[in-house]
Amino acid sequence: MKEPRSRWTDIAGGDAGERYAERFARLAESGADMHGEARLCAELLPPGARVLDAGCGTGRVAIRLAELGYDCVGVDLDASMLDVARRTAPWLPWILADLSDLGDLDALGALGDPADPVPGADRAVRGGQGESTEKAGKGGRGGRFDMVVAAGNVIPLLAPGTEARTVAGLATLLRPGGLLVSGFGLDAAHLPLASATVTLADYDDWCRTSGLTPLRRLATWDGAPYDGGGYAVSVHTRTEG
Repeated sequence: MKEPRSRWTDIAGGDAGERYAERFARLAESGADMHGEARLCAELLPPGARVLDAGCGTGRVAIRLAELGYDCVGVDLDASMLDVARRTAPWLPWILADLSDLGDLDALGALGDPADPVPGADRAVRGGQGESTEKAGKGGRGGRFDMVVAAGNVIPLLAPGTEARTVAGLATLLRPGGLLVSGFGLDAAHLPLASATVTLADYDDWCRTSGLTPLRRLATWDGAPYDGGGYAVSVHTRTEG
């Protein structure tokens, strides 16, 4: 079987996990804020919501959300990154899978019963198109997710030509009203690449054709309004059942 590839694997090779973990450990020691992504996600949905950290790497976002009371699953194509995640948080499910492979995504979507709600957990989602309130999914074994978060340039680092299929696949893992939250660079200054591979227009088109509606666009995970710069965080909601 041919080994799955992506722009990330072409850049990082197969042993990036320890290097990546050391880099973020140094940032944490310097006093850098390491939890902006998790903080924004926690503002969008209450604890108990089921979250898929897509392209989780060493698990930084999923681990923090789990500490805050979210039911998290991490998935990544890079086994070396998952080795670090499993060592750091062995109690969380870490799954080796290709986000561009619909078969792998189908397996993620079949983790359990998608219909069991959190008792009394109303979810208020606030965005640029108003506010809606829905029931959040139950932690534990839900087969659909209340949120899929793709931080850390996941979308631009997919294998060329797989981006639209990946967004469509991630959309199918969301419950109706669920959120896809992604952040990625739009120029070389914000990417480990010589040039951008994805535009916001591209991404919005893929989301729209996947049944996702835009709710909010930010310039940072800290919530700064998007100003046309080289990095964007996008929040979309699944509008189809």
